[in-house]
Amino acid sequence: MSRLRDFVELVRLPAALSVVGDTLAGAAAAGWPHGRRTWAMPAASSCLYLAGMALNDYADRDLDARERPERPLPSGRVRPWEALATGAALTGAGIGAAAYAGGRRGAVTASFLAAGVWAYDLALKPAPLAPLGMAYNRGLDVLMGAGPRPHQAALPALGLAVHTFGVTLLSRGEVHGTDKTTARTAVAGTALGSLLPSAPARDAQGPPWAPWAAGALGAWYGASVGAAQAAAVRSPDGPTVMAATGAGIRGMIPLQAAYIARAGAPVTAAALAAAVPAARAGFKAVSPT
Repeated sequence: MSRLRDFVELVRLPAALSVVGDTLAGAAAAGWPHGRRTWAMPAASSCLYLAGMALNDYADRDLDARERPERPLPSGRVRPWEALATGAALTGAGIGAAAYAGGRRGAVTASFLAAGVWAYDLALKPAPLAPLGMAYNRGLDVLMGAGPRPHQAALPALGLAVHTFGVTLLSRGEVHGTDKTTARTAVAGTALGSLLPSAPARDAQGPPWAPWAAGALGAWYGASVGAAQAAAVRSPDGPTVMAATGAGIRGMIPLQAAYIARAGAPVTAAALAAAVPAARAGFKAVSPT
């Protein structure tokens, strides 16, 4: 059981809840093109996300030895080759699940996403363009759910990408802190992101109250994430920035739900939003950062 716990911590398993809604938001915007196989797209996203977490720790093992020696690799609980093999296995599982749901197109999109994940963790992460790389990955994840109709999911892909850019930019100060300009940039992105789900959706089906649900979920996202990021503006130290980053990761869920409701599926959105307490509890047990 201790070994299982080590790998749960390696991949930050509870954080996978923050990615489930990406492909659901894309699929809802595109009219659910995968039918009964839609469930496999969130599974694909989760596998690729968890692969990225394992690869992140593999790439950062020397840095973590200085800054986070309690992490699985620097503490010796997981070996580097095991982290790399875990990342490779989860990548293969993610591409396979996407192929099952979306055929050749799904496999190709998942392969591009996997390439983006590996490139980010192994090469791009220390570079100034790293937040853009992470935003690209998140936006592509949303588009993967849209299948043959990616243009219909452009707004949720943009919204999740903007949010991810802000969270990634802020997360670079988790250990040593950040500056107030960076924190303000994240707050501005969150403010914009809370409004985008209220934009009218063309040809959206669903109950007449769906747009109201989208607006409410967008407001919930903005309030929860914005408050934590505003605290980082006031005190941009490491612990406050880390708390804001965690709030930003949890905030993916109501933001995804807002886009699903906007597409006319408020019941599905509510079911996704119900995962927020589980994510909060999981993050207390295993840090998402």
